[in-house]
Amino acid sequence: MSDKRWAAVLGLLFLSFLYLLFQFMSSTYRNQELIRQWSETETGASSKPHVMLISQELDNPYWRMIEQGARDAANRLGIALEYVGPLRINTEEQTMLLEKAIAAKVDAILLQGIHSIAYTRLIDQAVAQGIPVITVDADSPDSKRLSYVGTDNYESGRRLGEIVAEAGRAFSDRPVTKIGVLIGSNLAENQTLRLDGFRSVISQHRSLQIVDVRVSNISRIEAAQKASEMLYLHPDIAIIVGMSALDGAGILQAAKSSGRDDLLIFGFDDIEETKQALARGEIEASIIQKPYRMGYDSVSIIHDVLEGRSAPAHHLMDTEILTKDGIRLE
Repeated sequence: MSDKRWAAVLGLLFLSFLYLLFQFMSSTYRNQELIRQWSETETGASSKPHVMLISQELDNPYWRMIEQGARDAANRLGIALEYVGPLRINTEEQTMLLEKAIAAKVDAILLQGIHSIAYTRLIDQAVAQGIPVITVDADSPDSKRLSYVGTDNYESGRRLGEIVAEAGRAFSDRPVTKIGVLIGSNLAENQTLRLDGFRSVISQHRSLQIVDVRVSNISRIEAAQKASEMLYLHPDIAIIVGMSALDGAGILQAAKSSGRDDLLIFGFDDIEETKQALARGEIEASIIQKPYRMGYDSVSIIHDVLEGRSAPAHHLMDTEILTKDGIRLE
């Protein structure tokens, strides 16, 4: 092997080592920081109930809105709120954080539901130990959680199906209008319910066909990648729908890269990129949830529980449809 090839191989090995070292150090730092925060809560705010909010992804803008609502309610009600989550979507890390919250004997836990037997068992374990658990954004209906706070996800998927079916009329000259779908995760019940609701409407129209469903891992980059793959494999695809907050922006990026200005894009939520794309007419419409209210109401309900009051099994909130014309439909 030539010196240049050896140098290239060594360089790749060195970069791989640096990457693994960075991941290890980041994980170690996050764990130490989490332990420090919990320790401070126990020593400095022992008079306040200690509530843990475990997010799907720490810095996701949608989850930051949930956090803000939860924090505002916590400040009003005298609750010490800790907000944690994986840096990138990672169900194993969410499970680990739930284990740590139980071990730390927090007073209550707010979390996103996951399709996982181990996760469900941990929720049940927390409840058995006297730690009330509320699911936020996505439910774990088979667990012993006290309440689910969030969107009626099947209904929101159905509403999205209705506006896509209406938009499909623009392709009446085609025998079949092909549709692609992105979901954020196949382990989160909110995503699978949205897909089920969407399919329930599309299946009623013989002229509409879902030709591809892919997972974006609630990542703008992965959404763009998966949408690009759809456009390559199905060049006659007319509509792509995103079921999680960053999907719309990712689909738009893929459409621009592929020169598909004619592609109709539908999204979920109203993060800044989506709102700007709607204003420019590049996204047709988006289903708008109420993450701030999810966070606020979940803390309010857990406060009631800690005060000895009961909690509703489901605390559902409605959605709106925001169109590219700036119209909000209830």
